[in-house]
Amino acid sequence: MIHITLPDGSQREYPGPVTVGEVAASIGSGLAKAALAGKVGDKVVDTSYLISQDSPLSIVTAKDAEGLDVIRHSTAHLLAYAVKELFPDAQVTIGPVIENGFFYDFAYKRPFTPEDLEAIEKRMTALAARDEPVVRRVLPRDEAVAYFKGIGEHYKAEIIASIPSSEDVSLYREGTFEDLCRGPHVPSTGKLKHFKLMKVAGAYWRGDHRNEMLQRIYGTAWATKDELAQYLTMLEEAEKRDHRKLGRELDLFHIDEHSPGTVFWHPKGWTLWQEVEQYMRRVYQDNGYQEVKGPQILDKTLWEKTGHWDKYRENMFTTESEKREYALKPMNCPGHILIFKQGIKSYRDLPLRYGEFGQCHRNEPTGGLHGIMRVRAFTQDDGHIFCTEDQILAECTAYTALLQKVYQDFGFENIIYKVATRPDARIGSDESWDKAEAALITSLDASGCAYEISPGEGAFYGPKIEYTLKDAIGRQWQCGTIQVDFSMPERLDAEYVGEDGNRHRPVMLHRAIVGSLERFIGILIEQHAGAMPVWLAPVQVGILNITDAQGDYCREIAEKIQQAVPQHPLRIALDLRNEKITYKIREHSLQKLPFILVAGEKERAAGAVAVRARGNKDLGVMPVDDFIRLLTSAVAERT
Repeated sequence: MIHITLPDGSQREYPGPVTVGEVAASIGSGLAKAALAGKVGDKVVDTSYLISQDSPLSIVTAKDAEGLDVIRHSTAHLLAYAVKELFPDAQVTIGPVIENGFFYDFAYKRPFTPEDLEAIEKRMTALAARDEPVVRRVLPRDEAVAYFKGIGEHYKAEIIASIPSSEDVSLYREGTFEDLCRGPHVPSTGKLKHFKLMKVAGAYWRGDHRNEMLQRIYGTAWATKDELAQYLTMLEEAEKRDHRKLGRELDLFHIDEHSPGTVFWHPKGWTLWQEVEQYMRRVYQDNGYQEVKGPQILDKTLWEKTGHWDKYRENMFTTESEKREYALKPMNCPGHILIFKQGIKSYRDLPLRYGEFGQCHRNEPTGGLHGIMRVRAFTQDDGHIFCTEDQILAECTAYTALLQKVYQDFGFENIIYKVATRPDARIGSDESWDKAEAALITSLDASGCAYEISPGEGAFYGPKIEYTLKDAIGRQWQCGTIQVDFSMPERLDAEYVGEDGNRHRPVMLHRAIVGSLERFIGILIEQHAGAMPVWLAPVQVGILNITDAQGDYCREIAEKIQQAVPQHPLRIALDLRNEKITYKIREHSLQKLPFILVAGEKERAAGAVAVRARGNKDLGVMPVDDFIRLLTSAVAERT
């Protein structure tokens, strides 16, 4: 007898080996129809998988995360099936699941066109409607190589040939199409209903630029029609919010081919940058951080000691002088240890918090660059806390509260928390890891934060908390982090004198709130669709006259507003051009100014202004002093 234990703890008994699909059918016809796969223990398998011994089993449906992965994987194969039907000479290569969808790479004699994508998607819909069973078979490796060579699929044959000869490989067939795959897959193509092809891009065979260029077709697939529609709507909204597009339209920055992966900040963009940096500088000052500044170029030997030279060399820019080799710093941590080591430190000095707006350089591949989100030169709001093991909990708890306040000020309410725990390959004692992980988890518990555990995803030197923002349209951005490091103080011989008079190693907490300022500003632009909160807006107020007769009055208003906050002058655009007022209003509205003030003869006579708020909101005519109170309140409250 075979005993199957279901997720609710109940058991079912079968006289002999039984498939996942048969178990689902024995529970109910509704579940059998909904079943996409099964989960035997921790392994996701096909519904045709034969269970031959007592096992725990859960039936995977479209409501499960694993079910969505199965749908997307199977839809990638459906894409390849459709391409082979329409373009028999095309060769299929690989087609994995990615975030929100899938892709498949093809070798074909000409570029695929938008019309081709339309035809392929239409054929996919027709193939899904056939509801053809997806059937698995297993072949010895050499037999599989010969099979794919025989049908002209040389890329597949090359992939299989790289598998050890002693291994068998699994193939999946649907209709006339058969593909190499480990699976699992949906039981039939009829389960695939909600998908869309998105675009075509170039991709090197096996990701190596020395190999031939293939064509990568991207697609998305979802469990329901509504989920697909919501995702496509989000993409449309994301396109409108694209920071590269808004950066041009709002004259904030540009990227130039003369310096790829670096940012040319324009006056308004640099104003935005300075508001973010100065805000974070005040955060340092108010929370016990001492701001420091390290050099850009450091000797190769330092990077060898930290381990970066061996593990990160290909991403580092290097230079040479007087037969010494140097690297532009890709991170600030080693420099902060060198500062810590100057002079004797006592346990009374700890925790010692350093902060730096340190510019870093990383040699990112050209294909990975993306506006100001992914660049080669960036500035971090980098901080390092040197403390004892007993101080980790208090520092992490305080840091989480600080980070929450900062994100809220920038307009982010939703934060996702993850604790990445010890990997198999690590350094340090289990006792130290136990203490560090417990401190991170306890700090989140004390902060009232719901969190996920990411087993084994910590760094080799210590665990970490990752703080991920969810933006206005539901996208997630991992920005903040705090990492516990036992390694680097050891490697660079940092120490302090303890209460016992002996020398001890400090624990080093690596922390960043916004991370790369460039990337964070890109996220801010997209979060607010370029319409920055009043306190961040590069230009906060536009003052417009209707005729030349109000020119002096508009200048008086500008001066009065400037004097309202002398320690932090408000940012004003005074537009006295001889243009129609409707033209000037429209122009400044397109620049997404928070407020536009219009002054005509009536307003001048009354000592007032007509106030328009962003979004074409007419706030009516009000005395200048009332508007100043409205403006300064919005700035102070960061609304």
